[in-house]
Amino acid sequence: MSRTAVIAGVGPGLGESLARTFIDEGCQVGLFARSASYLESLSATLGDDALAVQTDITSPDQVAASFEQVRGEFGPVDVLVNHASGGAWKGTQEITHDEFQRALAVGPAGGLACSQEAVDDMLAGDGGTIIFTGATSAVQGRDGAVGFSAAKFAVRGLAESMARELGPEGIHVAHVIIDGQILPPDTADTADRDAQSYLDPDEIAQSYWHLVEQDRSAWTLELDLRPHVEEF
Repeated sequence: MSRTAVIAGVGPGLGESLARTFIDEGCQVGLFARSASYLESLSATLGDDALAVQTDITSPDQVAASFEQVRGEFGPVDVLVNHASGGAWKGTQEITHDEFQRALAVGPAGGLACSQEAVDDMLAGDGGTIIFTGATSAVQGRDGAVGFSAAKFAVRGLAESMARELGPEGIHVAHVIIDGQILPPDTADTADRDAQSYLDPDEIAQSYWHLVEQDRSAWTLELDLRPHVEEF
């Protein structure tokens, strides 16, 4: 069955792998990011099933307009991946109020804006799937990254609340915890490190796709991809 997906926060690495994997699985995909030139280049590589939509997800008006563009091209949205995150890598005394607010605007607030648009389509149709990209910082605060950690904790709470609210309505909401550095697209960047110590973005993207395909009787609330923790 063909699905319409939106990936909010597409960038080199996992974002690209998610887009490519979803298209390979038969989806038509709207690609949201702030960089127009990057999106256009990626969309050209992926073909007619990809739509580049320059979007600042901190603006609800831009988010609404971008979803309308995707609907006009591909139809109602069945799958949303909230992949965007941000945050100055600063500690308590260094981070500014604006930097802290920016982290919250991108992660939880941007994720909410995108989810509200997608949920409208999913409730009017046959349900759907919403996936949030998390990190170890969503379960354990990180020294020197108060903005990033606070935003990731908020995203986790948002995802868990939405899962309990929307699950009975046929909408699968999952939060994925990723720990470790993802293999960069340019392998030259790994010259000083064993490439096998990186996470494979294509394998992670397959885990996301499994969440999309899960039967309702086995829906996952949280998928923990940290290597030392069992998945549940």
